[in-house]
Amino acid sequence: MPFADELIGEHTAQALVTAIAAATPGTPLPALRGAVGELATRSLRERSDLLRDALLHDLPGNYPAFARTIRAARDGRAFFGGWLIWPVTSAVAAKAIDEGSVEAFDDAMAILAELTSRLTSEFAIRGLLEHDLDRAMATVLTWAASPEEDIRRLASEGTRPFLPWSKRVPALLANPRATLPVINALYRDDSEYVRRSVANHLNDLSRQQPDLVVQTAAGWLAEPDENTARLVRHGLRTLVKKGHPGALELLGFTHASTIEVDGPTLAATRIPYGGTIGFTATITNTGTVPARLAIDYIVHHTKANGGQRGKTFKLTTATLAPGERRQLSREHSFREITTRRYYPGAHAIELQLNGVVSGRGEFTLMAAD
Repeated sequence: MPFADELIGEHTAQALVTAIAAATPGTPLPALRGAVGELATRSLRERSDLLRDALLHDLPGNYPAFARTIRAARDGRAFFGGWLIWPVTSAVAAKAIDEGSVEAFDDAMAILAELTSRLTSEFAIRGLLEHDLDRAMATVLTWAASPEEDIRRLASEGTRPFLPWSKRVPALLANPRATLPVINALYRDDSEYVRRSVANHLNDLSRQQPDLVVQTAAGWLAEPDENTARLVRHGLRTLVKKGHPGALELLGFTHASTIEVDGPTLAATRIPYGGTIGFTATITNTGTVPARLAIDYIVHHTKANGGQRGKTFKLTTATLAPGERRQLSREHSFREITTRRYYPGAHAIELQLNGVVSGRGEFTLMAAD
């Protein structure tokens, strides 16, 4: 599996050159051809930006001419999909904004909808949202009623406040309610692909407006379908990990004051770099009524500066009858992955029940050979 930065590589850039050259016979495309060999030292977003800027340099005409070329490449025989769609759609958005007309803006939104099924247009729409939020959101609302699930997902995913790998849109952060009509229209969508985006969108909103998110989720649960409860659980996951009282209550989790915790007990105090740490714990409901629990664990990782940062991981949910005892166990891997870097040194694991932290086990992650 490629590293994230390698998703846009030389093969992607060369495919883009081939498609654009076929759509504009005789155009030399010097910047685009030159960019093929300049990707190696750049991050994923920097690679996309490099190809976007090369497209804009090599196709310097007005927006209508640029849009015709992109649609010709889309309809041509050369491959025109996958990760090359990110720089292409970003170039379309940038060209429309530079043109400055509402016609160019609206057509750029249309092209993004046309191309999103070939990868996604969620990154490119951010520039258009920033340029004219009201006009863009008016179109996004129509996308929420599209017969195509990729376009419906774009309506939710492209307007997420904290969309990964994308730039922030200040107007969305300043007005978290702006996207509520979109996710309200989509939370009962037939597609799991769309519903998962809605849940992630709701989770994004919870970073700024937790009470608004709980209120929104409560409204959805008042008019549910067979998928709503699952969607809401996923959308409230961060609030549950933080122990937000409203989120816990909405999902039926009770206060953990009657729960006794023994542990976590670690299987080792030193583990090799790339290894795993196992732990166990025992929880007992000492109360007189059943206790419904969201059980997580927190790994306190050593940072590059020697400090620690906790990251919460899902363990399980459980309902304990009065007097019931339950043993928990988990192994946590420190295998290298592309999205997380580990540093040797002191680490720790804590349990968390309904947002309440309990117990602590400490261990050392050894340096890599």
